[in-house]
Amino acid sequence: MMRIGIYPGSFDPVTYGHLDIIHRASRLVDKLYVAVSSNPNKQSFFEISERMTLLQEALKKSKNVILDHFSGLLVSYAKEKKAAVIFKGLRAFSDFEYEFRMALANRELEPEVETVFLMTSHQYAYLSSSLVKEVITLGGSLKGMVPPFVEKKLKEKISIR
Repeated sequence: MMRIGIYPGSFDPVTYGHLDIIHRASRLVDKLYVAVSSNPNKQSFFEISERMTLLQEALKKSKNVILDHFSGLLVSYAKEKKAAVIFKGLRAFSDFEYEFRMALANRELEPEVETVFLMTSHQYAYLSSSLVKEVITLGGSLKGMVPPFVEKKLKEKISIR
């Protein structure tokens, strides 16, 4: 039986922390959907199509990773894709509290789908998409935070604003 997993996120923008979790999660399943979420309650920096393009570039060498997007309930998407597991990356205890509640709610909605927490690699524990956007907006370097093509796209986006 094929083991299918999902790693959901807004990826606005994708960071090295996201890529670390994607590569590690992809070793645990036969097929991993990296699913870009659409959240109308969030003010996004990049449109979904732009986030998908950046992720496609970042994941071009990944063998068993499929890039996709969804809106609505994550567990509904997981059921549609026949996924057995949802991967969530954790940086700190504060991440765990929120993600733990979400995992319990998801289990209540869809008991057949498990949530697996992966601790971030230590070098990315401080990293978030929000931090990346703040650093680039204030003119800082994103070296070691995002791939160079993501930094370039962020700079282009800021110059347009």
